Amino acid sequence: MAKSSSTGLMPWLGLALILLIADQFTKILIMGYYQLGDSTPVLSFFNIVRAHNSGAAFSFLAGASGWQRWLFTGIGLAAAGLIVWLLRSHSGQRLFSFALACILGGALGNVIDRMLHGYVVDFLDFHYAGWHFPAFNVADSAITVGAICLILDELLRVRRGR
Repeated sequence: MAKSSSTGLMPWLGLALILLIADQFTKILIMGYYQLGDSTPVLSFFNIVRAHNSGAAFSFLAGASGWQRWLFTGIGLAAAGLIVWLLRSHSGQRLFSFALACILGGALGNVIDRMLHGYVVDFLDFHYAGWHFPAFNVADSAITVGAICLILDELLRVRRGR
């Protein structure tokens, strides 16, 4: 089983808190300066926008009648609990714990949005030749980085096991 070290839980929870604060701060700025649908071109392939997502990734279930808000909030809170438990028992595994902390901070950032607003505030809009990637936010970015690091951690673990 994985070993725990003197690294401890607190640095990972601190990283998750930093990501959570960055996420919420940027969303407060967007909500304060943009109306829903407003957009500011920044680069030829990037805009700052204000979009609301009542669904999950890529607006999955966004058109549902509202029950999805509580489903995704519950999933986010359950995931946060599991992640804290995993961090307690694997805090010495740096890449694994970094990945979990990123996912934790991002998940809680989106849970806060769902609880406060009923939707997640998205504002990063990448596009090319008329095609737009679905808008996303700092929390989504943290979750994505965390997921990539989890995959990398597993690939490295398998490679070491050979």
